[in-house]
Amino acid sequence: MIDPVIVQGAKCELARREFFYYCQVKAPDFYKEDRAFLVDFCEQLQDFYFSDDKVLVVNLPPRHGKSRTIGCFVEWVLGKNQAEKIMTGSYNETLSTTFSKGVRNTISEVKADKNKIVYSDIFPGVEIKRGDGAMNMWSLTTGYNNYLATSPTGTATGFGASIMIIDDLIKSAMEANNANTLEQHWTWFTDTMLSRLEEGGKIIIVMTRWHSLDLAGRIIDHYKSKGQPAKTVIYKAVQDDGSMLCPEILSKESYEEKTQLMGLDIASANYQQQPIDIKGRLYTSFKTYSELPKDANGNLVFSKIQNYTDTADTGDDYLCSINYGVYNGEAYVLDVLYTKEGMEITEPATAKMLYDGKVNVADIESNNGGRGFSRNVERELRERYQSTRCIMRPFHQSENKIARILSNSTWIMNHLYYPVNWKDRWPDYYEAMNRYQKEGKNAHDDAPDATTGIAEKVGGGPVFSFD
Repeated sequence: MIDPVIVQGAKCELARREFFYYCQVKAPDFYKEDRAFLVDFCEQLQDFYFSDDKVLVVNLPPRHGKSRTIGCFVEWVLGKNQAEKIMTGSYNETLSTTFSKGVRNTISEVKADKNKIVYSDIFPGVEIKRGDGAMNMWSLTTGYNNYLATSPTGTATGFGASIMIIDDLIKSAMEANNANTLEQHWTWFTDTMLSRLEEGGKIIIVMTRWHSLDLAGRIIDHYKSKGQPAKTVIYKAVQDDGSMLCPEILSKESYEEKTQLMGLDIASANYQQQPIDIKGRLYTSFKTYSELPKDANGNLVFSKIQNYTDTADTGDDYLCSINYGVYNGEAYVLDVLYTKEGMEITEPATAKMLYDGKVNVADIESNNGGRGFSRNVERELRERYQSTRCIMRPFHQSENKIARILSNSTWIMNHLYYPVNWKDRWPDYYEAMNRYQKEGKNAHDDAPDATTGIAEKVGGGPVFSFD
């Protein structure tokens, strides 16, 4: 019979070397070797820690051990290197405190049963500094400020992190659909958390994927644009062949029961890591053109070239002005001005776009200052360009904005054409159109509103009341 002391020593040595086996020593009933996704998750974290990669994003369904594994990872890393400074961010202060206490209590656990392996058996000499065992911020005896747990409502002042870990900031579909909440998360990450990251530091984001503008999505897009793509690992509850990621944790029957009463978009986000806004987007597709319609002689065949302008109602709104050509009941977008700049900038810019685009008629919403805007643009055309070609038609829009946008969305998808490179030409407008939600709170509706105006003009929508 093998000496139990030797067996325990071998397990401790393996746990020191391999993160998965550290987890298994702590919770053998959960971290089973036949749970392949957990083995892979642990290996992904360990490989990332020792790699030159800077950012790791892991998307995992609920109840599959996200927070539990991340807590174990913090413990294992501090055991490997007591000089690390780890900062974790959670949904709120309650969760961040619970997370911190779990890590701290594991490190501080006193061995009472000789047959049970505790932290000090695996990493002897690693201890919490006496008198420095606060709930959310503490140090090891060999270090200083080794750990801080915070949240978007917490603080990170005075703490520098070598490893930053963000764990599931979004807890509901309501939050996922709230553009302001998503923007607050990004601002918190960039202005507070990122400023605390030390040179050469690493970032780990572990969350259920809710929205294309959630923190995971924004980070993936940001680092991709910098030429430093984040390492991304995605685990779906239901695999492509219909099997479950881990039937012991979530069976097919349980999955179907849980998702039966959910909306398809919420179920896809929670369990399949498909952002909720992709299924909830109002515009599911857009038509594009590589060449404008021309006759046999190569001349444009537009019956008219028009403009629709929605002026900014408040300082936070966008002015959206669109030039478009009309042919055979279809509209072709030619140019777009989409900006938050003030009237002193947008008035001459709109006049230039109308002149350069050889626009015949410009329809300008006059609900809030649009009539004055129209007069000033007309003066710019006359004085700067000596042009009276464009007829300015300010009008009052009294119909419900949301109802107009929703009811004209099908026409826009079927009869409005954009240049193939419109994403590059007008990126802010492109994002506003592609991310607009059928339900939920949209940060801005200026782009869909102005585009809806084109549908109404060309597609025979409500008759405007011209001033």
